[in-house]
Amino acid sequence: MFPRPPKKFVPTPFGYHQEIDITIDALTNLGAGVGRIDGWVVFVPFSLPGEIVRARVFRNDKNCSHADLIEVLSPSPDRIEPGCPLFGECGGCQYQHLSYAKQLAWKTRQVGELMKHMAAITFPVNDCISSEQTWNYRSKITPHFEKAKDGDLGPIGFLAFGRRSQLIDVPQCPIAMGTINRELPAIRAGLRARANSFKRGATVLLRATGDRVETDFKAVATEHVGALKFQFLAGDFFQNNPFILPAFTGYVAKQAAADGAKFLVDAYCGSGLFSLTLAGNFQQVAGVEVSETSCEWARKNAAANNITNANFLTASAEAIFDQINFPASATAVVIDPPRKGCTPEFIEQLVKFGPARVVYVSCDPATQVRDLKQLGEGGYQLEDVQPFDLFPHTRHLECVMTLVKIEQISNNPSRAS
Repeated sequence: MFPRPPKKFVPTPFGYHQEIDITIDALTNLGAGVGRIDGWVVFVPFSLPGEIVRARVFRNDKNCSHADLIEVLSPSPDRIEPGCPLFGECGGCQYQHLSYAKQLAWKTRQVGELMKHMAAITFPVNDCISSEQTWNYRSKITPHFEKAKDGDLGPIGFLAFGRRSQLIDVPQCPIAMGTINRELPAIRAGLRARANSFKRGATVLLRATGDRVETDFKAVATEHVGALKFQFLAGDFFQNNPFILPAFTGYVAKQAAADGAKFLVDAYCGSGLFSLTLAGNFQQVAGVEVSETSCEWARKNAAANNITNANFLTASAEAIFDQINFPASATAVVIDPPRKGCTPEFIEQLVKFGPARVVYVSCDPATQVRDLKQLGEGGYQLEDVQPFDLFPHTRHLECVMTLVKIEQISNNPSRAS
């Protein structure tokens, strides 16, 4: 007898909590194993390609089922011991049980599959570039806690795997920098000592800056990328794996400056990461941001690093290129939007401006591929796809896609061949 199913449970093709043995064929871009029984797709998190596993079904959707892993009956040779005792409970990591070389290989494959299935584009994807450091690499974490009950703050940590509200207590995090893990016990103890002072739950900031940890969202943090020094508000966005940033920004610089582009527009410039690391490759750089505060930090960072050919403009999202007077045929545009990708209106503006090259940096290849279709319709052709593993042991990655204006290709016989 199966336990009583939830009210909305669809009883076919499997019963609620029915156990099935299944061979896993692939990994989704969300990190779950994928298998098929009589052609029916079943997703099983924490299983690996090539494994035979026993799983317990908890949901049947219109064209697939979802199941929890019970037992690995025939393990993959790529299965390894996770580096964290909370792996599988904490929702932060998806791949700690998979050898790092295979993590890179699957991330490469997943980018190609997204292009094929979402945009009908078949294009070679360069091998995912490894992080220099695969553990203790994150320079920022943001644990959460709920309102205290009877003086007890409860778990201080991250969402449990597969849950929308349940928290897992995380006393140490092996993907966070050593500086953060060193300070984390005292910070957690301080929160518990003040448990009754919190009227509601909250998010805690731990940002490594130099040899200390900053917990004030409005304090100034410092990060170095190669010879450059960046300052920004500790709670603001800045790439959280400093160990890979020189290679990452160097690659973007190479792609943006190819074919002799002399001018650069950094369309989501933030505090100036790409504008300033790429400035040496261009005559002039214009960083554009909707946030005046971010623009001001970019200006300060340019001055502190003696970079004089970069200017920063605050623009509304509806008129992002209005103040740019660079000749489009000699201009490259770097875009690094939030996870949700670009708006159609932004891409329309970009296509109207018509730069020779577009280097699209994204932390979500799915939204990036969605935007790729609109850029293609606007006259841009894909030239290069390069994933970077900024987030080892998780399903996340950064992907750099380089596009060239088709007119630019036709005007350059050596490129058209």
